[in-house]
Amino acid sequence: MSLRNVAIIAHVDHGKTTLVDQLFRQSGTFRENQRIEERAMDSNDLEKERGITILAKPTSVEWAPEGGGETVRINIVDTPGHADFGGEVERILSMVDGVILLVDSSEGAMPQTKFVTGKALALGLRPIVVVNKIDRPDERIQEVLDEVFDLFVSLDANDEQLDFPVLYASGRNGYANEDPSLREGTLIPLFQKIVDHVPAPEADVHGPFAFLATLLDRDNFMGRVLTGRVHSGTVKVNDPIRALDMDGKVIEVGRATKLLAYRGLDRVPVDSAQAGDIIALAGLEKATVANTIADPSVSEPIAAQPIDPPTLSMRFAVNDSPLAGREGDKVTSRMIRDRLMREAEVNVAIRVTESADKDSFEVAGRGELQLGVLIETMRREGFELGISRPRVLFREEDGQRTEPYETVVIDVDDEHSGTVVEKMQRRKAELTEMRPSGAGKTRITFSAPSRGLIGYHGEFLSDTRGTGIMNRLFEKYDAYKGAIEGRQNGVLISNATGEAVGYALNSLEERGILFLGPQTKLYEGMIIGENAKPEDLEVNPLKSKQLTNFRSTGKDDAIRLTPPKIMTLEQAIAYIDDDEMVEVTPKSIRLRKAILDPHERKKAKRKAD
Repeated sequence: MSLRNVAIIAHVDHGKTTLVDQLFRQSGTFRENQRIEERAMDSNDLEKERGITILAKPTSVEWAPEGGGETVRINIVDTPGHADFGGEVERILSMVDGVILLVDSSEGAMPQTKFVTGKALALGLRPIVVVNKIDRPDERIQEVLDEVFDLFVSLDANDEQLDFPVLYASGRNGYANEDPSLREGTLIPLFQKIVDHVPAPEADVHGPFAFLATLLDRDNFMGRVLTGRVHSGTVKVNDPIRALDMDGKVIEVGRATKLLAYRGLDRVPVDSAQAGDIIALAGLEKATVANTIADPSVSEPIAAQPIDPPTLSMRFAVNDSPLAGREGDKVTSRMIRDRLMREAEVNVAIRVTESADKDSFEVAGRGELQLGVLIETMRREGFELGISRPRVLFREEDGQRTEPYETVVIDVDDEHSGTVVEKMQRRKAELTEMRPSGAGKTRITFSAPSRGLIGYHGEFLSDTRGTGIMNRLFEKYDAYKGAIEGRQNGVLISNATGEAVGYALNSLEERGILFLGPQTKLYEGMIIGENAKPEDLEVNPLKSKQLTNFRSTGKDDAIRLTPPKIMTLEQAIAYIDDDEMVEVTPKSIRLRKAILDPHERKKAKRKAD
């Protein structure tokens, strides 16, 4: 059986995971009567809810050409489309011999596509371009193809890469054709194109065993499981192996206790694997991503991509609010520490540092989305946490302070473009390109310090009436841009503990926007709303109406409250200021001051000033 290793590159929501589902169905990987979920590749709950791919997952399909011919096993690696998970992408591309670039027939090539495609072209991989969702009423197939060609030219593609084959597809309807006018058929042209265009892996079967670890996860029974492609040689279960770092230093010595191959969506045990195969291997305790796992005779490591540095950090603290421990069952610092250390073990982009008081941990990662996903996962597992405002990680270079910058690409209706440019420039972003993108929309590109983007997304959505699309991508470390203005408004802080009363909230509505409704449990120092003015204001949300002997006709008793503004986890983390925290429990997300006692808070503020 011959072999093809291919990765699928696509922007978030361009239909990659749906297309892979159809490849499964049409290759016979799923039985006719087998009940399978939509978007089978997005296996984790958060991936399904957000409609994004967070973890790269290899899978394989077997396809036999019609009319006979050798069956081909196609290993397909679904890559994350979001830049926060970009570190995975580079390493995954080292496992494959070809890429399928999937672009939406209306949106065209987007920044994340550019990021991953650039990496693929630099590795010399030849792309197959699939224009997806050609059944969209707003499709602009020819312009999108021109954009892809221009993108390849700007990424220094060679002549061979510029001569790319194109297929026109609808992943949802399960067809792909070489003719853009056809709206029917199957995915056979795509299978055929993969077999014809992607080379079989060049592999030295007779050399010593060497394997580059590209993905890492943990299994309760097998321990650390490393996934990657066998570069040379053959490995059998129980063979002696050792792990080398990027400098060739031996990290540990052990045995290959278990070998697993990908068949459809499952990992199945196999007795041996040879050069070209994508496998998972267990038996080592310290080896990690970018390490070479090899026969003891091998001393030269396989060249690997270094792991991108974290650019953002948050403090994860034990929940010390008066309501702590009522909704979650994992509240101690030891439990939080163990969980974060487990995460850092399998997620190489995250770095965890313990504070001196042992009650909080500095967790550094690549972006708000990545850390938000970790917090949401822990919350669902029953943890209670206090989370600080995200802060960027500065560096010293040649005696100068530098900070991370991001490329921000915004698609927005023409009428909102002025507001967006003005807001971004206030956040120290530089406008690098602005052009019409058709259908009354403008595409604006900025180079912006990451610091200025913290908390902007919610404001951006309200400025563009929910129609704007923003994409961000790590660009570089560059000179520090100076102070950036933060939140304009102060907050309303509860000065008492108890349950919120409708009568009190009614009179507080004129002060600003409320974040909660009546009967909500409160404590002193908790943030209950946004003040209409710049300063913080302490208020009493528990005050009830004074009872008198006078009868009322009831006309003035009817209280009509405006629905409160309920924040998601990401919105809450982006909203808070440096002296505030988000209390996260399995059932609630509360905003609070870091110091709950008002006198202690004033003392700390005087000290800081």
